[in-house]
Amino acid sequence: MEIAADRLAAIRERMARAAGDAGRRAESVTLLAVSKTRGAGEVREMAQAGVRDFGESYVREALDKQRELADLALCWHFIGPVQSNKTRDIARHFDWVHSVDREKVARRLDGQRPEELGLLNVCIQVNIDGESTKHGVAPEEAGPLARAIAQLPRLRLRGLMAIPRAGSPDGNRDAFRRLAMTLSGLRHTMPELDTLSMGMSDDFETAIAEGATIIRPGTALFGPRDNRQ
Repeated sequence: MEIAADRLAAIRERMARAAGDAGRRAESVTLLAVSKTRGAGEVREMAQAGVRDFGESYVREALDKQRELADLALCWHFIGPVQSNKTRDIARHFDWVHSVDREKVARRLDGQRPEELGLLNVCIQVNIDGESTKHGVAPEEAGPLARAIAQLPRLRLRGLMAIPRAGSPDGNRDAFRRLAMTLSGLRHTMPELDTLSMGMSDDFETAIAEGATIIRPGTALFGPRDNRQ
C-alpha cells in the first residue's frame, strides 16, 4: 500500500508540474491507471491510494477484476482494440471506451448498452502516425466517424485517443499536437467534445503540454509489466 501511495504521489506531482508549466490547472487532467495484466490486489491498493479510473484491454481479465472489486466505486475504461464479439460485455460493464475506430463497432455498442446504465462515453481512436500495425482511423477519417457516432442515442462521443509511435525523438510532441488539432477541427461543428486521451508513463508531461485531458500511465504506477503485456 505504501509503495502504491508513493508512486501515485510522484505521478500527481509530475502532472501538477506539467499542467502548471502549460498554464493549466492540474484538475483539468484525469489520471487513468492502465491496469491491464495487473492483479485485482494491485488495483485495490491503487484505488485505496486514491485512484478512481482504471483502463483495461482484455475483456475476460477485466470482468474477473470487476467482480472481485465490486465493493469499490471505480470507473472502468476499455482501452484495447474492440472485437465485434466482445461489444456486449464492453457495453454492459464499462463506463468509457477509448478505442472506437469503426462505425460497425459503435453501432453494436450503442445497441447493446443497457438503458439503465446511462450513456456510454466513447473516444475515437486515431492512428496518428499511420502505422500499419496499429488500430485507429486516419485523422481525415475522424470527422465522418464522429458524425455517425453522434447520431447514436446510447453513446456520448467525448473526443479522441491515440497511441503514437514509440521512440519518437521529440517525445511524441508532434503527434500529440496533431491529435489536438484534429479535435480542434471537429469542435467547429461539435463544440461539446472535451477529451484528448493521450500520453503514457514516459511522455505524459508532453501530452499535458499539448492539451491531454486524460493520461494513461501504467508502468509508472504499477512497476514493470510481466510477459503478458
